[in-house]
Parts: sequence; C-alpha cells; structure tokens
Amino acid sequence: MSIDPIILQKSVDLRDPHDCTDSGDALALLDAVFAAPVRRRAGGGYAPSLAESWTVSPDARHWTLTLRPDLSFHDGRRLDAAAMAASIERMKRPDVGATLGAPAVWGQYLAGAEIRAVDPRTVSIAAVEPLADLLAILVSAYAVPPEVDEPGFRERPIGSGPYRVETMRPGAEVRLAAAGWSGGPLANPRLTFRSEPDADRRAEAVAAGEAALATRLRASRHRSGVEEAGRFWTGFTDPTAIIFLLNAATGPCADPRVRRALTLAVDRTDLIARVLDGDGEMLTGFVSAAHFGAAPSSGDPHDPEAARALLAEAGYGAGLSLILDTPTRLPDEAQALSAAFAAQLAPLGVEVSARITEDRVAYAENVRDKRIGDICVFDSSPMSTFRVLYEKIDSRVAGSWWQGYANPKAEDLLDAARRTTDDAARAVLYGDAYRALQADPAWVPLYHHSLGVGAAVPMPVSPVRDDGVLDVTLLPKLTGGEERRA
Repeated sequence: MSIDPIILQKSVDLRDPHDCTDSGDALALLDAVFAAPVRRRAGGGYAPSLAESWTVSPDARHWTLTLRPDLSFHDGRRLDAAAMAASIERMKRPDVGATLGAPAVWGQYLAGAEIRAVDPRTVSIAAVEPLADLLAILVSAYAVPPEVDEPGFRERPIGSGPYRVETMRPGAEVRLAAAGWSGGPLANPRLTFRSEPDADRRAEAVAAGEAALATRLRASRHRSGVEEAGRFWTGFTDPTAIIFLLNAATGPCADPRVRRALTLAVDRTDLIARVLDGDGEMLTGFVSAAHFGAAPSSGDPHDPEAARALLAEAGYGAGLSLILDTPTRLPDEAQALSAAFAAQLAPLGVEVSARITEDRVAYAENVRDKRIGDICVFDSSPMSTFRVLYEKIDSRVAGSWWQGYANPKAEDLLDAARRTTDDAARAVLYGDAYRALQADPAWVPLYHHSLGVGAAVPMPVSPVRDDGVLDVTLLPKLTGGEERRA
C-alpha cells in the first residue's frame, strides 16, 4: 500500500506561472512544479536552480546566466538557453504579470531588455537601466514550454521543478510525483496538495492523522490542539506587512508631520494583542526585518506625547478628522484593526471615520486609482526591498500603489542601489533608505502575522522560507494521508 502525504492549504490554485503573486499558497505550488534560474534560499538570498551560476557587469545592466547541463521539462523535452530566454521574454508582455489590477509588473523591469540565447547553456540579459536586483525578478522567471498560452495548459501543466503534476482537480487538489529535478533527492516521492479553506479544519485534520501537514495556522487557536494530539508545530513570520497607506497627495497626511505623528501614535503591541490575539510581530519600518537591507529599530516607536506635539505643530492641536478606507478581507481582521486604531487615536483628538468596501478587487482598484480617503488598510509585499521602493514609494514611477508620497533622499538611495552590484554595499544603501523612511514615513507600519505549520512528524528544519512560502524541497519524510488511487 502506498500513502500519499496530504498537505492542506487554504487554497490550491496552480495559476499562470508568470502571474505576479505573493500568495504563499500559490507560490508553494508554483515552486513545486516549475523552476526558475534561481530559487530563494531558506534563510534569505538566492540559490542556483536552473542556472548554475551568473555574472553581472559593473554597470549592473548586463547579466549572463549559465544553465546547468542536460536540463529538461517534465515531458522530456530539452530545456536549453533558447527555452529559458523565451520564458523570460514572455514576462515582458503587457498581458503577463498582473496582480490585483496592477498590470505587467514584470514588464516594468524588463521592457526594452535584450534577452537572447548566446549558446545552448548561456542566456544574456541586457537591461535598459541598471538592475542590480535582477535576481528578485528572475526568481519568478519560471521556465515554460511554448504551449503555455494554449487553452488547458493550467489543467495539464508542464514544468521543470521538483515535482510533476500527475492529476489535478482545479481549485481543489493537485497530486504530484517527484520529477528527478536537478536540485537533488526529495524525501517524498509523492505529495498531494488539497484545499481546505477553514483553518480550524486544517488543524483538526493534522491532529487526527488525516493530513501530513497543514499550513498557515494560528498559535492562539491551533497550536495546543496540534501538540496535544502528539503532532508537531513549527512557527514562522509572514513577511507581508500590514500597514495603513497614507494619502500624501491631499489632506492632512500630505504633511510629513502628520504622517510621522500617526506612526508614533500607534501602539502596535496593543493592536497585536487585541486584533490578533497575540499572533503577530511588530513592524517598525516599511519592510520586514527579513527583507534585504532592512535596519529595524530595537523597540516600539510608540510615543503618543511626541505624536501630540507634532499634530499641534502641524496646526491640528484642537483636533483632526480622518477618513479610513477598509476592506472586509486581506487582511481579514481589517475592520477590527480599523476600530482599534480609531480607539487609540481618540485620546489625541483624532477622529477616525471608517469607510468599508466589501468587494476586495474593487477596493484594490480604488487604491490603485488613488481614490482613498486619508488612510487605508493595506497589506504590502513583495519580498524584495528594491521592488517595494520602486513600485510603491518612488514618486517618479508613481506606481499602482503609490499615494502621492515623495522622498528625494530615498529615491537617490534607490538609484544608487540599482547601480551597486556588491550585495553588502547595496544592503547598506537599503538600510539608509529604511531609516529615511522611518523619519518621513510613506505609510504607518503595523505588524506581520505570526503563523505556523502543523505536521504529523517533527520538522528539523523549518519548511517555510523567510518569504513565508512552504518549500517542498525542505520537507522531511511525511506521514499522514490516504492510500494512493491507482
């Protein structure tokens, strides 16, 4: 009898490989089935994958990838430099790489780049502008065959990652078999990813031995039940930042003193306790502590008296009214968070009026179209300091989620980082940008979610990377599933 270990996730959605997503559920499957030139390391940074090595020119514009020898897709077709170059070229298209209404995310970095196969194992990428952080893009450059755009590909995907798809019930279940990939042996010959939207049921299934592993659980609700059943718990911090975006174009938040006052007025420890039952980690800057170059402060910047003084200096000593836009999900606690925030600001004479939008896509479109009030609840990703600065903070780009903010010092540091190929030197520049944005915030940083994985066996190494994604190549031999159907 053969048992396929079952991994329970909130969603099982094997989407277009070149969609731009920071969903941990989606990326766990994409990384299992597809491979890119590089992979994220468990503790941060990038490791070779399809590319065994790479070089970059001193001006940070010309990159050369050397592929591993004898690569192939899951159906046996050769995966050479021509296939890799075609896959990266696809990412430039205006109809590829969309996310929540923001189109062509990859195209904004690769537009105009010359991408070519120099020989069967060498890919050359010549960017228009310096791009020292190109690996942050190439980690999503999954190799795909020519039929990727044909109807039905997503139901019968062909990748080159650790596992190949055996069978699929779209949105419900994906059964995988080890594919003999180039990254080494895998502990589990087969895995089954199955959707279970209810976190309580995911935890109960692991406790009962009906699943090998369940992701994105909460310690306050699920850990004790998992461990009391003799199962195992591994905690992790989701790097997605829960924030209040600020309208820096018009209204009170156009004043940097008001923006700084709001960051000082928030008691993050209290929010985490009240809104998340303690399942959170404080955020003190525009990206997480796990982001490249981040320079987090040692303590909570909560200082209501300094906030009161800044508000008075800005002309709001007698009080201030703010409109706060909030969704009903993503984050799911958005309404409770808005109410707790309003309660914290009330003693400072700040009245917060919540404006609720139930349609999450419409909410994202309102943010993208700069139709927010003074503040809005938002979740900020991706796991790239460069991309966050470029897409959300740089006033010259005025990207989809930018809200009128401008910080010339941070923009100069971003320009310098784009030209700096030495990782240590570039990290220093991003650290300086981090501190500049603490002094003059583009948004109010709040917290990250603290989550966990429940498993039927111990996890000697956390299977969740710093980007919050379950990496199937890090899994030990799993137990807990069902007899494999013939």
